[in-house]
Amino acid sequence: MDLEIFKSAIPSMGILGALFAGGLAYSSVRFAVEEDPRKGEIEDVLPGANCGACGYPGCSSFAEAVVKEETVCDGCPVGGVEVAEQVASIMGIDAGGSCEERKIAQVLCQGGREETFAKAEYQGIPKCSAANMVADSKSCSYGCLGFGDCVAVCPFDAIYMNNNDIPVVDTDKCTGCEKCVIECPRNIIELKSNTEKIETRCKSVLKGKEVKQVCDIGCIGCTLCEKKCPVDAIEMEDNLAVVDSYKCIGCGVCVNVCPTNAILETPFESIELAELEKEEVLVVTDDCVGCTLCAKKCPVDCITGEAGAKHEINTESCVKCEQCIKACPKDAIEYQ
Repeated sequence: MDLEIFKSAIPSMGILGALFAGGLAYSSVRFAVEEDPRKGEIEDVLPGANCGACGYPGCSSFAEAVVKEETVCDGCPVGGVEVAEQVASIMGIDAGGSCEERKIAQVLCQGGREETFAKAEYQGIPKCSAANMVADSKSCSYGCLGFGDCVAVCPFDAIYMNNNDIPVVDTDKCTGCEKCVIECPRNIIELKSNTEKIETRCKSVLKGKEVKQVCDIGCIGCTLCEKKCPVDAIEMEDNLAVVDSYKCIGCGVCVNVCPTNAILETPFESIELAELEKEEVLVVTDDCVGCTLCAKKCPVDCITGEAGAKHEINTESCVKCEQCIKACPKDAIEYQ
């Protein structure tokens, strides 16, 4: 190489480099997109799990969406109420009552080794996803396979296997990230609102006789719960009892009448929503003629009294289903 050409090229390259650097520096200032400082503040209060439970790829994306008002302040299920309130404070808005409610994973199957039986010995890869691809080894084709795929994917250690080979969700640790829901090949894990009071712990749509042959604790579609529910909150769909959480008042009548214990009260702590908070109690007024119709209609037997005499309501046992109000011909039952 000609040394003279090389020497003359060095200054030229230096000048070009300086020009390009200057151009880039100018562009970075001239065309810079200012970032809302609240985005960084929100990222600082988020858990940093980047689990995607909020519906965004990570915490940074969620923070950006909040700033752009594309999502709500309580959209992070991992952070819960505390984080929601901090995010709301940064945004200068009220977190609102929705922060009281959160989604929690629930396993809708109780049929473990004790309630079901093995149709064949499975010797393949010890994973639910693998076992589900071969011939059914478990008596109930809708039941949990018991290998714990859901436990393995949970990033918060919120699921563990009990001694009956059924996964159990720790409601305090669960963030509703939905990873276990997606992982379960039998689709028996669902996110439930912690305001729900009753749930059917079964996913089988087999007829009653078939259910009895494969599981001791499955829903047999007997319709007793549907018939006894005082507020018509239960309907049978494909031989399975489905509870309408908006109608359900948590009186427990369905739980008590279920012959297979397939319907249970949820393990969630009781949350009193604003619209359900009633300090009033039902009482029988002096207009009562003692017809006993209210006592006959009460699903929890909290009304007592002799025929022809004024009746009384045990306010501690009363579930406010209002069946007594509907039954009373004298309008002698009211809230006080």
